[in-house]
Amino acid sequence: MLSSFHRDTWAEIDLDAIFYNVQSMKQLLDDDVEIIAVVKANAYGHGDVQVARTALEAGATRVAVAFLDEALSLRKKGIDVPILVLGAVRPEDVVLASKENITLTVFQTEWLEKAIQYGPLPRPVALHLKLDTGMGRLGVKEEEEVKRIVELIEENDDFFLEGVYTHFATADELNTTYFEFQYETFLQMLEWLPKRPPIVHCGNSATALRFRDKVFNAIRLGIAMYGLSPSLEMKPLLPYPLKEAFSLHSRLVHVKQLKAGEKVSYGATYTAEKDEWIGTVPIGYADGWLRKLQNFCVLVNGTRVPIVGRICMDQFMIRLPEPLPVGTKVTLIGEQQGEKISIDEVATYLNTINYEIPCTISYRVPRIFLKNKSIIEVRNALL
Repeated sequence: MLSSFHRDTWAEIDLDAIFYNVQSMKQLLDDDVEIIAVVKANAYGHGDVQVARTALEAGATRVAVAFLDEALSLRKKGIDVPILVLGAVRPEDVVLASKENITLTVFQTEWLEKAIQYGPLPRPVALHLKLDTGMGRLGVKEEEEVKRIVELIEENDDFFLEGVYTHFATADELNTTYFEFQYETFLQMLEWLPKRPPIVHCGNSATALRFRDKVFNAIRLGIAMYGLSPSLEMKPLLPYPLKEAFSLHSRLVHVKQLKAGEKVSYGATYTAEKDEWIGTVPIGYADGWLRKLQNFCVLVNGTRVPIVGRICMDQFMIRLPEPLPVGTKVTLIGEQQGEKISIDEVATYLNTINYEIPCTISYRVPRIFLKNKSIIEVRNALL
């Protein structure tokens, strides 16, 4: 199965960790609360259809994506449960959404008025009304517009209001003042509806982990499904341990000895202070291992070794403690012999959030999917 890619760099996706994270959340919630598995951005870089299937096996009942193209891709791959598109869809594409039974977000009157013009549709399209309680992104803010949208939906057989939702901006922060403001605003906005639709959801991972009495009857499980805390400050508050699903590996493809004074990589920014062993690793910024990770470390034989010189488009160099054979495994994210480099550690070094790290690892890196520590699938976007 490994013959389906021909480079010594790959990511491993532990589907058992995904299953555990979803099931742990399910056990935390009341029985009547649905889990919507958020698999946008290729499941945060993990693999959309594989994560979706695993999440559904673990108890999720729906999935959510950002764009219509992502939803269509899942349909083509055999995902037949309800799929909610969280982002904006062009009004003319309601015809395609209708054919594929994809749920859309309605976020303004003008969008709905244009979408209605494309009827009659093959089948009615389920809509979730997005309310802007303070995120400042998509969503309706005024009572008059909410009532007008509901009125238009009730007058038209091509659409029905299945859900209503909002998104919190600060649920992962220790200070809950703005979260409480948004929650109270959402409650007030719900009163604008003649009746609540079947599905009401405001909880992202952070909300579901911290404020389980405020999630209504569905949550959108994103970052926590992948075993990552919504924020570093939330880590001590987690009600159960999360299991990180993503790891990143490569192998040494060349080892050489440099003499004292010799330099490494573009710009000649690194100079060997003494005779040193340098290994070349075939992954670079085109794969998502960014130039800013210069001077960071990786694991070789369970030991942290530094990245030296600038990271190139397709490879980078590391300083080895001794000569090692070509083919020696290099772990960029993950565990080796008891030593670990976590996604959070990489994100902290880059002064960013953990969400960004697996999303950044590009399509050029094959994904190996593991279940019960055995390879069940290899996905290579290049072949």
